[in-house]
Amino acid sequence: MSADDDFDLIPGLDRSAPPEPRRRPAPWWDRLSIYLPIMLMGLLALASYWLLRATPPAPEPQPERPVTSEPDYFMRRFSVKSFDAAGQLKAEVIGDEARHHPDDDRVEIDNARIRNLAESGAVMRATAQRVTTNADNTVFVLEGDAVVVREGGRTDAGEPLPRLEFRGEFLRVELEPVERVTSDQPVELLRNGDRINAQTLDYRGDEQVADFRGRVRVQLNPRAAP
Repeated sequence: MSADDDFDLIPGLDRSAPPEPRRRPAPWWDRLSIYLPIMLMGLLALASYWLLRATPPAPEPQPERPVTSEPDYFMRRFSVKSFDAAGQLKAEVIGDEARHHPDDDRVEIDNARIRNLAESGAVMRATAQRVTTNADNTVFVLEGDAVVVREGGRTDAGEPLPRLEFRGEFLRVELEPVERVTSDQPVELLRNGDRINAQTLDYRGDEQVADFRGRVRVQLNPRAAP
């Protein structure tokens, strides 16, 4: 009798092959992880599309606006000083209000007071109810109670310069290339006590010559004999 026959004698013994264990299905998160990269790429594409739609379009180039004569900035109760390369005071402008006009770069100043120091040391002062100056402050147009004073001094050659005072309702002062005071309206010139009234004026500082036109009236101050 074989050993297998012995097992056959055991009542209730099932000698058939045991069934294979059932394979459990993979968890749902494992199955989801397979598609997760695809889902992430889809979300990124959707977010990129949304950002593109939400971003405002680039502004279109605007046509250049025409330059007008309307003031583009103001200064009130101001004082402006300019200096040369050596740090010496060259000019000072004081006023109640200044307006800049961009069309020709001019500046209008109300109740202006101007002081200019030439390289020779000569001092020129000017006041008026309104002063209009160019961009580089070399030309001044004075209107209303205009007064220009060129203080006395000496030329580069050492010759004395008399004190000059110009008065009128309109005066034009040019500092470059030469000092010049002109007017096409009645003016008054005071020089060493002498008084000259004329209809027009053209004074050149480099030549120390004043050209009067129209009706001219001269009042000379008596001088003692040498």
